[in-house]
Order: sequence, then structure tokens, then C-alpha cells
Amino acid sequence: MKRAAQKVGAATEAPATSQTSKKQKTGLYGSGFGESEPCTSMDWGSLPHHVILRVFQFLTLVDRARASSVCRRWNEVFHIPDLWRRFEFELSQPATSYLKSTHPDLIQQIIKRHADHLQYVSFKVDSSTESAEAACDILSQLVNCSIKTLGLISTAKPSFMNVSKAHFASALTVVFVNSKSLSSIKIDDTPLDDPSLKVLVANNSDTLKLLKMSSCPHVSPAGILCVADQCHGLKELALNYYILSDELLLALSSEKHVDLEHLRIDVVSENPGQVQFHTIKKQSWDALVKHSPKVNIVMYFFLYEDEFDAFFREETPVTHLYFGRAVSKAMLGRIGMNCPRLIELVVCANGLQPLDDELIQIAERCKNLTAMGLGECEVTCRGFVEFVKMCGGRLTQLSIMEEVLIPDSDYSLDRLHLEVSKHLGRMWFPDMMPTW
Repeated sequence: MKRAAQKVGAATEAPATSQTSKKQKTGLYGSGFGESEPCTSMDWGSLPHHVILRVFQFLTLVDRARASSVCRRWNEVFHIPDLWRRFEFELSQPATSYLKSTHPDLIQQIIKRHADHLQYVSFKVDSSTESAEAACDILSQLVNCSIKTLGLISTAKPSFMNVSKAHFASALTVVFVNSKSLSSIKIDDTPLDDPSLKVLVANNSDTLKLLKMSSCPHVSPAGILCVADQCHGLKELALNYYILSDELLLALSSEKHVDLEHLRIDVVSENPGQVQFHTIKKQSWDALVKHSPKVNIVMYFFLYEDEFDAFFREETPVTHLYFGRAVSKAMLGRIGMNCPRLIELVVCANGLQPLDDELIQIAERCKNLTAMGLGECEVTCRGFVEFVKMCGGRLTQLSIMEEVLIPDSDYSLDRLHLEVSKHLGRMWFPDMMPTW
């Protein structure tokens, strides 16, 4: 009888134990350690507005629209002005682009309800003329805007350049006239012209700080001077080298209110051997630096080796140099001799001749150098260690592909990273891929 009672007791206890275990497993936030009670499901509609707003900010436009249909509270958040301060219009033709386009109906809804809330706006278009024209059509509708930052981005050329100049200028004028608070404009590879710049200046002269307009063939030095003359707060200017001249630099240096912090110059050759680049005189560069002593002069080169003849034959106050194509040993030697203000140097390619002497000369004469990147080049391990030793701990960025380094009798690759780390004052290894 006792044995039978024990069996019955065990049988009645088992379901209770199983049920407890089941509760622990199915509780939404149960710890699984025996004591916690299962939590009730969360009411997402009761979340505070600021939490829902934060969630919406991480969603794409289409996902935002879908989320807005969850409940009335989420729909209210979908139309909070703060959610639309930053917005990127993605425009593309399905047959020609990998971009995921913003749905036209959603665009119309945004323009209708939130045009006056948009402050940081960019338009991303593909290479098709249709997507660029769609961007112009939207710009033309922003008559109640208060935009502070405007960016027109072409993921592939020609895009905006295929739009008629009149259509583009008309659309841009709507924004220039109505916003009156633009501080940053990035309009590379567009048919922007001098009359458009005059409209910009007339309506935004007190707020404009950054103007980036490389590859705008309809802009002249006179248009640049108009901006510099009227926009007293201008701090950053980006333009093509073909616009740059001694007269322009001297004019920028003569305006008392101009105090540029960044001057970016793109030196680009599309047709090798067909462009003759002019030389800027040392006196003109000196005048600019004397007028704006802290200015960073950034130059991006996309030239072929035989097109560099006009550059760095005299002292040039460039601070940041990027070479997107192969550059010769002779050119790097000139940089070591004539670029004493150099802070950063990136060379994507050179060839199969070791650059030991050129790097050592750069280390000797460019006392401000803090960042270096080398791609398809060659440097002996001995020469590289000497370069790092001369620069020391001031090299805060050093990106060198492993294939660049040639082992020699002094250093193997294994020993190299220890020696370089010692002189840098931190652990360093060569890169498997370039990181600049």
C-alpha cells in the first residue's frame, strides 16, 4: 500500500513540475531560473512619442509608411515635423539603376505636408536623364521650404548634365529664393551657372558657409568672386582646377571678410593628352595663405602621368593630396621638395620602382605630415622603417598594403610590424586592403 501511495504521489506531482517548466519557457521575458512570472505582451501603441520617433528614424521611407498604419498613435508620429527634418529623395529608373526609388505617391505626400519642415535634403539620382528631371520637378515644388543643406548626388554620370540648363536653373532658383537659410550646398556635375549663383547670393548671403560645385562647366571665376564678395560667412569652397587662376586667388586674398578654412580643388582629366593644365604662381598661393593662414588646401588628382607637368614646380601650400591614378617618382620627388605644409598624402598607384628616397625626402621636409596611404606602389622594408622613424609618433594614420612592402636583408614582414610599432608608439600592421 505504501508503494502504491508513493507512485500515486509521484504521478500527481509530475504535471505540476511540467507546468512550471512550461511557464518558464513561454514567459516573454522569463529568466528561466525558476522564480520569475511570465510578462504580459507589450502594448506598442502606448510607447512614448519620442521612442516611436526614434524607431521611425531608422526606417526607410516605405517602412515608415507601413509602420504608420499600425495604429493611430504611430500615424501621428509619422507626421511629426522632427521626423522630416532630414530626408533623402532616391530617384531612379528601374531599367537603368540599382537604386531603390522613393515611391512617387509618398513623395507627393511628403511635399504636401512637410515641405516647410525639410531642412537637410539630398537628391540621389542614377545616370538616367529621367531621374534627374524628376529631381528638378520636385525642387520646383519646394516653394514653402526652409532648407539649410542641399545635396544633389549623381551615382553615375551624366544625369543632371543631361537636363536642360534652363530647367535645372529654374528648379534650383525656387529653392534659392524660398529657403533664405542655406548654409551648405553640394551640386557637383550639374549645369549650375553664374546667374544661378547670383540668385543664391542675393537670398542666402548671410548663411552660406559651404559651396561645393566641382565639374560645373557653366560657372566662371566671376561667379566664384560674386559668392566670395557677398557671402561673408563662407568657410569651405570646392571647385575644379580649370576655374582656379592667379586672379581668383588674389581676389580671394583681397577680400577682408573672406576667411576660408577649406579650399578643395579637383584636378580631373577625362581625355588624356587633350588638356593643357595651367600653372598657378607661387605669389598667388602665398597671398591666399597670408590672408587665411589656417586654410586647408585639398587637391584631388585624377590625371595621367604625362599631364602632371604644370604642378608643384614651385612651393605650393597644399595640405592634403590624393592621387586617384598612377603618379610618377618624379612627381613625388617634387612634392617632397615643394609642399612644406603637407598634412596628408594618399597615393593609389605608382609602379614597380621603390619609393624609398621620395618618402624619406617627404618625411624630412613635410614636418606637418600626419597621415599616409600607399596603394599599388613599392617600398623596401628598410626604406619604410626609415620613413616611419623620421616621422615618429606624429603619424596618426598609416595605411600601407602588405603587397607594397618589399622584404630585405634588414627586415622581414614579421619583424617590420614590431619595428614600425615601436616608432609609432602603438601597435601597427600592414593593411590587407586600403582603408583610406
